[in-house]
Amino acid sequence: MDKEILKKYNFNFNKKYGQNFIFDHNLLSAIVNDAGVENKNVLEIGPGAGGLTAHLCQKAKKVVAYEIDENLKPILQENLANCDNVNVIFSDIMNVPMSEIENNFEGNYTVVANLPYYITTPIIFKFIENATKLDKLVIMVQYEVALRLVAEYNTADYGAITVAINTVADSKITRKVKRNMFVPAPNVDSAIVTITMNRNKYDIHNVSTLKKLIKSAFAMRRKTLANNLKKDFNLSNDKLKNLFEVTNIDSGIRGEALNPEQFVQIANAIDKL
Repeated sequence: MDKEILKKYNFNFNKKYGQNFIFDHNLLSAIVNDAGVENKNVLEIGPGAGGLTAHLCQKAKKVVAYEIDENLKPILQENLANCDNVNVIFSDIMNVPMSEIENNFEGNYTVVANLPYYITTPIIFKFIENATKLDKLVIMVQYEVALRLVAEYNTADYGAITVAINTVADSKITRKVKRNMFVPAPNVDSAIVTITMNRNKYDIHNVSTLKKLIKSAFAMRRKTLANNLKKDFNLSNDKLKNLFEVTNIDSGIRGEALNPEQFVQIANAIDKL
């Protein structure tokens, strides 16, 4: 499969969907090997021209792919003609309820996706917050985004999405991908990030309290955590003092200086208050 198929069907890249395709078979094969999907269920988001999809079909038990751009229909039909274990659904996955997505599979599944910039964060949140059968996400994202997803606390890249992921999963960069590997070539390099679900990593008493805390901690990065909590959780000075005493955390700390475990500790303590 090569770029010629795009010309054959007069395909025009749609800027709105942030489309960048990969045709390099060595790289596609390496991505599939990284994902470890041998005999497993795979959900692909945005198959594009189907290059990665075809490679996934060779290894996976079943592949379900959601594609938003109906102009890719003839290209995908041709490129996946020899794959009998794939189901391509033309729909915006952000509008599909999680229960409907997960009904495609009998057991657990892995998400594999080359994600455009505009949808990266919404997709990650949709799956880590709502999926019940998800084993892991293996996603290609812009390199600077990848750094944010795996950042250590107390660094500039560390933010709300880092904490949200790393309280329920383990994340790591598994491969850097140069911009010239894509058609058309974007302005930045990319990286593959593997997010492996680990829902029992911490004892989280109330998920919504934790979510609210994470949002609050990074809403005003320059303010101390105490100031943000006072405003967002309506806590009195006495309750705040008590909160920092029971968690043994410095009351002058800022959100980015807390590790994921400390976020869980504070959220659990707020719940008790």
